[in-house]
Amino acid sequence: MPPSRGRHAAFAGGGGSLMWVSVTLEAAAADAEALSEALLAAGALSVSVEDAQAGTALETPQFGEPGSPATPLWDDSRVVALFDPPANDADLRAAIAAAARAAGIAQLPAISFAEVAEQDWVRLTQSQFAPIRISDRLWIVPSWHSAPDPTAINLELDPGLAFGTGSHPTTRLCLEWLEQEIRPGVTLLDYGCGSGILGIAALKLGAADVLGVDIDASALTAAADNAARNRVGMRLAHSADALTASFDRVVANILTNPLMLLAPLLSARLKPGGKLALSGVLETQAGQVIAAYAPYLPLTVGATHDGWVRLEGKI
Repeated sequence: MPPSRGRHAAFAGGGGSLMWVSVTLEAAAADAEALSEALLAAGALSVSVEDAQAGTALETPQFGEPGSPATPLWDDSRVVALFDPPANDADLRAAIAAAARAAGIAQLPAISFAEVAEQDWVRLTQSQFAPIRISDRLWIVPSWHSAPDPTAINLELDPGLAFGTGSHPTTRLCLEWLEQEIRPGVTLLDYGCGSGILGIAALKLGAADVLGVDIDASALTAAADNAARNRVGMRLAHSADALTASFDRVVANILTNPLMLLAPLLSARLKPGGKLALSGVLETQAGQVIAAYAPYLPLTVGATHDGWVRLEGKI
């Protein structure tokens, strides 16, 4: 969460509640990475690069994934560095000027400073996550909130290390599909289970058996914890290498490149008449994924949301 920005002539030198100083510099795309490295070398605790047009009509979203060509930074970038409070304003300005020179920037850009005070970070983080309504009967509710509709199917889920809190469009697309497709007695494979949210939802919707698979040990730990919190018995496995069972439904919410590589594996895990849903795919990438699965089963676009797509197929 970026701190508020403001101009300050001097700093408190660590007194009072001041904990850090945030420094913001505007930079061209060609300079942003070198400037970030130089600021870290100059003592910055952390550095981030943002779109200088964020929050305006000119904001440019960036999406990427492993194996994809690197996306260039924004032409107008904003470099934000966090420093410990300096003894005086001049010391910090001198360090920033030296970092700019080290990055090969001849003319020092305009600088803005903000004081970052200590806060109750847990409470602040919690305030950013409210219950999420997926449908009339399906909600995602953080543990510190009361369920808006106690009669609904409520998934208790807190933000954590593993992907999947329900706020991302791809997770919502998969949850909506599960609500349509899961009936009592159905079996499900959740490949790339992350936080376990999809498998937990399926079990609460009446699935007889769910297997969650992930290659990330922290994801499996999070999924196990979340399943226990929601009082459902979700089976978990670290790898699908030895997976031979077949399922009525298969869902995978990961990334385009892995989904394409997994086409033979995921297709083979469907029972006759079984159905598959894939997400984590941008609308512009849908054709590539459809082509990758064509030798195994036909895929169609089932739904889209905020530039993301859910692909569906049936054996």
